[in-house]
Amino acid sequence: MKDKPLFTLITVTYNAGSTIERTLQSVEAQTYPRIEHLIIDGCSSDRTMSHIQRYVERNGQGKHLVRVVREPDNGLYDAMNKGIQMATGDYLVFLNAGDRLHETTTIEQLSELSGWQRGRANYAILYGETDLVDDEGRFLRHRRLQTPEQLTSHSFLSGMLVCHQSFYVRTDLARSTPYDLRYRYSADYDWCIRLMQRAEKRRLRFLNTHLILTDYLNEGLTTKNHRKSLMERLRLMAHHYGWSAAIIRHIGFVFRAVTKR
Repeated sequence: MKDKPLFTLITVTYNAGSTIERTLQSVEAQTYPRIEHLIIDGCSSDRTMSHIQRYVERNGQGKHLVRVVREPDNGLYDAMNKGIQMATGDYLVFLNAGDRLHETTTIEQLSELSGWQRGRANYAILYGETDLVDDEGRFLRHRRLQTPEQLTSHSFLSGMLVCHQSFYVRTDLARSTPYDLRYRYSADYDWCIRLMQRAEKRRLRFLNTHLILTDYLNEGLTTKNHRKSLMERLRLMAHHYGWSAAIIRHIGFVFRAVTKR
């Protein structure tokens, strides 16, 4: 009988040599012993694999289980689906290259809050707050979108209120709910909504940890393609919540984006 849950952290990389080391060091520094770190590399041509190989060697003593896959993929979300299918943990989360766990005790704190009893998870989803950092890993600000006190599948009508990297989900739920590869920029938004909907149908609970869980690198596929991402998210929002609600909310999103400049 397992007395503590196993957490699977999934990092997808492609030519991330300039940012991957801080992520690897963050996972390596975790005080919690039951961590599986899956690294899915899409055949990087820079120094990404050199960093990963040194990291694997440093973990040779068995502190954390590190597994690496290096092969071509059909994009970010295809690689993330590979990670889901490989995961053997009780919970999983995605930690991108450049992102860090906020504290060395982050996973240990999650384990204590999870209500783990007799080898079973009490919560379908564990979630928390996110800080934004720059390319050097320096703090910029707290994430503007506020995490709801009680998360539901309808919460994301107001946008992705919980950062993907601060959204820990039971692996059995994730495995039955892969990313939809039709979406290029917002498949993570769709994935979180579908996971919450599936959990709610089964009357499973979500836990607000009230912790800052992640230091998130403030640049990525969505922020680089903001206009295209907004249009894709509009279609997704309409699919889940209806066109009227989606259009009204997106007027607010556009205004917010303009006033940030």
